[in-house]
Amino acid sequence: MPPTLTVDEVTSLLLDIRDFDNPLREKELHKLLYFIKHGLQEEGIDADIPYFWYRYGTMAKLSDAETSIAQTDDGTAVFCLEGHVDRLFNSAKVVRMEIPYTKDEISAAILETIRANELASCYIRPLVYRGFETFSIDPTPCPVEVAIVTIEWGRYLGPEAIEQGVDVGVSSWRRMTPGAFPAAAKVGGQYINSQLIAMEAHKHGYVEGIALDANGYVSEGSGENLFMVSRGEIVTPPLASSILEGITRRCVVTLAREEGYTVREEFIPREALYMADEVFFTGTAAEITPVRSIDGVPVGEGGRGPVTERLQELFFGITSGELEDRHSWLTEVR
Repeated sequence: MPPTLTVDEVTSLLLDIRDFDNPLREKELHKLLYFIKHGLQEEGIDADIPYFWYRYGTMAKLSDAETSIAQTDDGTAVFCLEGHVDRLFNSAKVVRMEIPYTKDEISAAILETIRANELASCYIRPLVYRGFETFSIDPTPCPVEVAIVTIEWGRYLGPEAIEQGVDVGVSSWRRMTPGAFPAAAKVGGQYINSQLIAMEAHKHGYVEGIALDANGYVSEGSGENLFMVSRGEIVTPPLASSILEGITRRCVVTLAREEGYTVREEFIPREALYMADEVFFTGTAAEITPVRSIDGVPVGEGGRGPVTERLQELFFGITSGELEDRHSWLTEVR
């Protein structure tokens, strides 16, 4: 079992370090709340944690969300832990990083981190990254290491977004071309694209941006998958539109089909967004968030639609423990 440190213990270790032998040491290390790492020493934490993470973006991420944690009548639970850990390992495999722990060990460490920090609701971010060994662009000689961060965080797109919806704009930035970046892997370096989309949206007064793919079809938000409702049917872009196959996206598709809705994966032209009856985002952070306008054009009646609302009822019913967890999506934190 990897070593566990509480927030205070990690902070204390970092504050006690006075000898900066390695110029690459990052001042921001105190923000990390938990470490699994071969180089963790009693006298402090060495400097290679962020190297390939910030230098070349070689990092596999698990999830970015407060709602990785669900509150049920039986206590705190992690949402879709197995699915998220599977994706972490698959993403690491794509970028040729062999995680030095098993899936069971990573899952156990995530639960232990939550317990150690006594968090009832939190954002969880396990990171697989390459430590320091070389300045070469080829990271192969660098050791593969793991860090797990947990921190309390509010609603990703704002506290009122779940009911009122959000105003978004189509971004001038496109998602990566297939063959240039592995869109299906959740890799840190690719989030530069997401940052550009989000910054542009905020500059224009929108809460979020929607990216098109290299062929001009709808892809996704900067950090969310997208669904559109038209004539009672639900449509979402396919993997070929350079989307991340989201865990929450998969759950919403399951719930919608169980409820009797037709759900199709197909290419969506931009103009279809303006003619849609409903549009909503899904994601571990975004949960299920309605979109009320796109480029200033109201979506449907300009608010949350009935299909979106029904899917929210089902989704939040399960994550709150009010409805049966019939798909075993929740892992209790004991």
